Amino acid sequence: MERVSGLLSWTLSRVLWLSGLFERGAARQPRIMEEKALEVYDLIRTIRDPEKPNTLEELEVVTESSVEVQEINEEDCLVVIRFTPTVPHCSLATLIGLCLRVKLQRCLPFKHKLEIYISEGTHSTEEDINKQINDKERVAAAMENPNLREIVEQCVLEPD
Repeated sequence: MERVSGLLSWTLSRVLWLSGLFERGAARQPRIMEEKALEVYDLIRTIRDPEKPNTLEELEVVTESSVEVQEINEEDCLVVIRFTPTVPHCSLATLIGLCLRVKLQRCLPFKHKLEIYISEGTHSTEEDINKQINDKERVAAAMENPNLREIVEQCVLEPD
């Protein structure tokens, strides 16, 4: 009886696997991470630029390829975003990073650790800005400033 049960279980998992309804763990994992990356991108692409009436997607500040999701463990994911300011001396790059962080902290439906960086070589002070936008205390302090908070709220507000 055990043998029949094992054979039936193997046959069923094989049929499901072949039909695409079930994938083995290793094969399934990259697809899940890609889906999560697209989910992240869908959330950040509509963030408005602080200076212009365009979204970060329209200005190519963020693209699908600028979002990466990696599994840390069964419950947590590492979300890495690399954004590209419109000009190498963009004075609002820190604010854009803050908007990305706030939007994702509010809206991501899965447990995550978030790292946001300026794409290498695209800003004159990228190291300093990367430190600022990944420092929890600095982010919290920035969000306590009512003027800054209002700008961030306007940028992350979903379009109608």
